[in-house]
Amino acid sequence: MFKRDKYLQQLIKGKGNNLIKVITGVRRCGKSYLLNTIFYNYLKNECLIKEQNIIKFAFDSEEDIAKLDKYLPDQPTTYRVGNQKLVNDRKFLLYIAELTSSNKDYFYLLLDEIQILDEFVRVLNGFLKHANFDVYVTGSNSRFLSSEVDTEFGGRGDRIHLLPLSFSEYLTGVSLYKRDALDSYIRYGGIPLVQLKNDDEDKIKETLSIYKETYLKDVKDRHQNIDLIKVDETLKVIASMISTPINPTKIENTFNSKYKIVLTNDAISNYIGWFEEAYLLNKVLRYNIKGRKYIGTPYKIYFEDVGIRNAILNFREVDETDLIENIVYNELRYRGFNVDVGVVTIKTNSGRKDKNGNDIYVDKDTECDFVANKGNKTYYVQVALDISSEEKKDQEYESIRNIPDSFKKVIVVKNEGKHYYTNEGFLRISLLDFLMNQDSLDW
Repeated sequence: MFKRDKYLQQLIKGKGNNLIKVITGVRRCGKSYLLNTIFYNYLKNECLIKEQNIIKFAFDSEEDIAKLDKYLPDQPTTYRVGNQKLVNDRKFLLYIAELTSSNKDYFYLLLDEIQILDEFVRVLNGFLKHANFDVYVTGSNSRFLSSEVDTEFGGRGDRIHLLPLSFSEYLTGVSLYKRDALDSYIRYGGIPLVQLKNDDEDKIKETLSIYKETYLKDVKDRHQNIDLIKVDETLKVIASMISTPINPTKIENTFNSKYKIVLTNDAISNYIGWFEEAYLLNKVLRYNIKGRKYIGTPYKIYFEDVGIRNAILNFREVDETDLIENIVYNELRYRGFNVDVGVVTIKTNSGRKDKNGNDIYVDKDTECDFVANKGNKTYYVQVALDISSEEKKDQEYESIRNIPDSFKKVIVVKNEGKHYYTNEGFLRISLLDFLMNQDSLDW
């Protein structure tokens, strides 16, 4: 199986800190496995915790839910509230009370898909009052964004966001040559269930199934009165435009001209919000580096997993240039960076003259693919499939040449050999070396 050591260490660090440890992430990225297998085995084998002191409960498991039926038998164990099927919180509390009746023992509660429990915030805040409870939960929607974790749990929430497998994590579970592994990763992404399949056909089937039967179904369950065809088509349009600055109006125009479908600007904005809520994608703002300010629109969108992005397009548009940019974005996030798209405004000759015969210069916006910040460190990262000509080099270097500060500039190139520094002081590094070495930005 794949190692998730970084996340395990985060859970270990939070052990016994009197906070609710909240593991978030897109469905099928491995949250349950991290909590119920990797961390459970650590508690049992490394910390020697007795099994009866580790309580596991999955709210999306009918087998676990059935354990609650005997409590308050006159009440339903599950019921619908709005668009969601929820588990009766009172029954669950009685179940936990029975298992933890000994106040002398210390208990670890590992609770999976907690958002399915009715009044889960109230329940978890109640657990914080028990000095002998250490609580860990997983969740799959944006109620668990970091700011809301702090708000919901009164500053006593500790969020760990789990991404699909990074490339280095993926390598721990496969027996492939590195370049073959990279090609598979670019095509099928980092959802563990997909990459555990034996051949390409099965990987494609699994990815398509997860997209249609899990992600689209989730959106439908949460927003029942929607046109799922339009939602699906919106995702297709967005998936075909990764790495391209977009806004709802641009998507609306694409629908009107290409699909002959009427879809309003507001509907598109709502859909994008729903996709963000399900952790399917990330809306990334553009940041004017010289002006030191954010640009609201247009923005860029990157997918949480490139395999799901490819499945949305039925594996028809596997453009490596766009996909490796998405992969580098996710890798920077995996390493803990806050990531924006950089905009550098430069003066360029318009080719026109003023009345005195002088050249007229105009502002031109150029892009640095990513501005990565963590603590007092900033890196400017440019991503390219290939830089084999002077013309291509000038195109890729244009923005970072005009950044007026001394922070490090890095060019990640898929088809590159050994890393080196250019005459201008830029680090050029292959995509493989960048992905496989956590400290590669500091080479």
